[in-house]
Amino acid sequence: MSIKELSRTFLTLLACVAFCSSCISKKEVLYFQDIETLSGQDQNTNYNTVIRPDDLLSITVSSQDPESVAIFNPVAGAANALRTTNDRLGTYLVDKNGNIEFPYLGTLAIANKTRIEAIQLLRDRIREFAKEAVIDLRILNFSISVLGEVQRPGTFTIPNERITVLEALGLAGDMTIFGERKTVKIIREEEGVKTYGELDFTSIDLVNSPFYYLQQNDVIIVSPNKAQIQSGAFNRNSTIFISIAGIVISVLTILTR
Repeated sequence: MSIKELSRTFLTLLACVAFCSSCISKKEVLYFQDIETLSGQDQNTNYNTVIRPDDLLSITVSSQDPESVAIFNPVAGAANALRTTNDRLGTYLVDKNGNIEFPYLGTLAIANKTRIEAIQLLRDRIREFAKEAVIDLRILNFSISVLGEVQRPGTFTIPNERITVLEALGLAGDMTIFGERKTVKIIREEEGVKTYGELDFTSIDLVNSPFYYLQQNDVIIVSPNKAQIQSGAFNRNSTIFISIAGIVISVLTILTR
């Protein structure tokens, strides 16, 4: 075999290795490959967000008689004095013990309650002052983060306090073709303890996972699949291989003259 043929064969083999290292099978890419099994299953759609320490709450109290609930809302006259330390009037930070300091009512234990339970607590305490008070409570800093093999990684603020892992990936532009769909990780902190779970996006069973509905500050991590890892390793080392191959071919050319 001539040196030219040897060089051509070597480069062909190198190209084949690169191609094979980047191959992705159909089973690694398609979502919900067993979705037909979902029909007829009872799904839990009663998820409610739970208030946690460090949550920033917006609470306003209204009534047909505004004067009866004025003591529970920041007054306009104090707005200028408060604005230097609090850009948003009517916001309350849940402290590390799970409490907020609410006007006139004092300390309220509000952590570990759902939004509905927290509203009911406030309504019960306010009832002696205003029997038909309407309470609006929202979590202002409900956010999730999506990292790894997605189109637009980042942190996203969720206005409606309810989001599924599918919707979160939609915000991030979906996984790239190189995302590992069988071991998507969710990192979560509950009562100061970090936990994590894994979701398999090739199986419809993920809709039954406790991580299907996200909680505030959850982090989603999409790892690269094997093809991407192999491709990355090949790309980093390819210049070295090509350089070595060039040297070897040059030496053989000199020796065979």
